[in-house]
Amino acid sequence: MMRKEHAKLNPKRLLQDNSVPLMFVVICLICLPLAGYSPSYLLNELVTRMGRNTFLILSLLIPIMAGMGLNFGMTLGAMAGEIALILVADWQIWGIPGIVLAMIVSIPISILLGVFCGNMLNKAKGREMITSYFISFFMNGVYQLVVLFMMGPIIPIMHATLKLPRGYGIRNTVSLLNMRQQLDNLLAINVGGVKIPVLTFLIIGVLCLVIIWFRRTKLGQDMRAVAQDMEVARDAGINVDRTRIIAIVMSTVMAGFGMIIYLQNLGNFPTYNAHVQIGTFSIAALLVGGASVEKASIGNAFLGVILFHMMFILAPETGTTITGDSMIGEYFRTFVSYGVITVALIMYETKKRMIKSQTGHLLALAQKEEEERAK
Repeated sequence: MMRKEHAKLNPKRLLQDNSVPLMFVVICLICLPLAGYSPSYLLNELVTRMGRNTFLILSLLIPIMAGMGLNFGMTLGAMAGEIALILVADWQIWGIPGIVLAMIVSIPISILLGVFCGNMLNKAKGREMITSYFISFFMNGVYQLVVLFMMGPIIPIMHATLKLPRGYGIRNTVSLLNMRQQLDNLLAINVGGVKIPVLTFLIIGVLCLVIIWFRRTKLGQDMRAVAQDMEVARDAGINVDRTRIIAIVMSTVMAGFGMIIYLQNLGNFPTYNAHVQIGTFSIAALLVGGASVEKASIGNAFLGVILFHMMFILAPETGTTITGDSMIGEYFRTFVSYGVITVALIMYETKKRMIKSQTGHLLALAQKEEEERAK
């Protein structure tokens, strides 16, 4: 019992397990005085970004639970959300009804894309992350084709303000001004100069409860069994391929909803590249929160969004203070967002190999002891 407690409280193990979040805490503490922002401004920005991004990050948890790693294919859900918003903007349905309708319209598109992505990932078992990354690149090309050439001639677009001057294809920016922060402003409260979007956080809270409940359902238990060992799960009567597809479909649908929440907060979006970095930044935030390829929790998502976006707020101003050039801060935060994924994946693989090596060593020792006893 004492040994177990000692292992839990081992500072070296604690540092190893939480090295990425601790690294970001140190970065934020260094940047905080250099940026010189007031506490109210910093809190306002942080609360806004939490409301804007948390839903997207939470959409990554289900595939990790199913043993499929970090789902770069969540970008497909983001594309579905954008297509839904373009259609709703064309139908001129604004405000909360427009947001709800966009979510409803995004569901069938997300399901279709999720089924496609899930089937592809089933053919690339063990290589899901890199496969989902390239699927998102491929589907980005399909998205460009649909939005640039099919919207107008094939998919009816009524309003000329949305179309390019040639008469088909969507303009570079879609305005959501009549929808801007409608979700965030409803039930919003002001505490000490900090605007808290209560309804947005309630929606995020409901999603958290759904994820907690889902883990205890039969399907949730099946996903965890598939993550442990696919062969054992198959022998237990679980349809492994179907379970994995459901995990990806759920993630894609949630990413579509998350993208709509994200874009209604901004009030407009660049039609052709709003979704490009969304997967990378969401995954980076989750990893910053201490998640790994095999294990991620709701707590990791919240810690990640706080630390990652705190760095996003502080870095440009810190770069300006140190170098006199705000672009240095922009380069720094882009470099860190990609760097943290690389570092986290390297650390995960190193840890996995160490555990494998230690297990092999223990098995060899046990075998040696058995041989000595036999003699």
